[in-house]
Amino acid sequence: MQLSITREDLLKPLQQIIGAVERRQTMPALSNLLIRGNDQAISITATDLEVELVASLEVGLEDQGTTTIPARKLLDICRSLPDQAKIAINSSNEKVKVSSGRSRFSLVTLPAEDFPTIDDLELDQNIVISEGRFKSLIDKTAFAMAQQDVRYYLNGLLLEVDTEQIRTVATDGHRLALSQLDHKSDIEGSRQIILPRKGVQELQRLLSDEDNEITVALGKNHIRVNLTNLQFTSKLIDGRFPEYQRVLPEESDNRAKIDKAQLKQALTRASILSNEKYKGIRLILDDNTLVIQAHNPEHEEAEDEIEIEYSGDRLEVGFNVVYLLDVLNVLDSDAVEVIIQDANSSALIISPDTKASRYVVMPMRL
Repeated sequence: MQLSITREDLLKPLQQIIGAVERRQTMPALSNLLIRGNDQAISITATDLEVELVASLEVGLEDQGTTTIPARKLLDICRSLPDQAKIAINSSNEKVKVSSGRSRFSLVTLPAEDFPTIDDLELDQNIVISEGRFKSLIDKTAFAMAQQDVRYYLNGLLLEVDTEQIRTVATDGHRLALSQLDHKSDIEGSRQIILPRKGVQELQRLLSDEDNEITVALGKNHIRVNLTNLQFTSKLIDGRFPEYQRVLPEESDNRAKIDKAQLKQALTRASILSNEKYKGIRLILDDNTLVIQAHNPEHEEAEDEIEIEYSGDRLEVGFNVVYLLDVLNVLDSDAVEVIIQDANSSALIISPDTKASRYVVMPMRL
């Protein structure tokens, strides 16, 4: 295979797909990229056997063919070349030669047939959605995914689709994040799939806030998202996600409306003197006032007070301050509503303007 391409045209797709290349590989081929060339276009594939990314681009091909190239070495070469540099790639036998100007590199290749690809997928449901709206659904919930939990189905993100809505849900057992949007689908009943953590993180990196439409294809064991000149495919987690609806607290008269910026600043200040391991803080709600307290094993204490809209019962509840700040970081509104039934109940945090996103944070003993 022989091709000629500019540095910028090659660098962008390489940066898009490099996330699927793991540094520690059980198979030598997985540290390489698969490059296929035909009809004035090439596709570049990277995979770690769980996530596969395929970038497509038009390029001047002098000779068609298929080869593999060490992924990170090719990316580093592209980065090191000057802007608008012309790059020639020529593969023959067991070597790939990369040249640009007076720079020449000879890389060892591996047989293309040893490169694992995800080909025949049983994708039976297509959803056409705005790229920005799909990204927003993921961004508003992904932070609540578990990390390396033995309940493997928590180490991912639930995507649920029915005839009227699409929603994402994530929980680590201590908190829950739910976001949904109205979207008509021709699906019968409802469909649930669990995306693995690695796939969710790659989607967050690849998706943009643009309004262009993308296609999300669902299968029994895989999900595929087709972006502009880029195809994302991921295996799914085989498991049953918890019945999240049962975790959502019921509405209560103990509702506090709070300025988001003020609350975030006060929580950040109080957290400085919270226990470094457990990050616990105490919230005291009473008569249009919120007092935030923190202390640590060194007997240091912090207290912050802000004005809020609250006329419910006097409540004292402990929470992990990191969990509260994570929610405030993804809410778009200027104010938040915190709903707590009693001192032993979870907090339900929503935007006063819309209930499209709901967040549950369990209390902790202090």
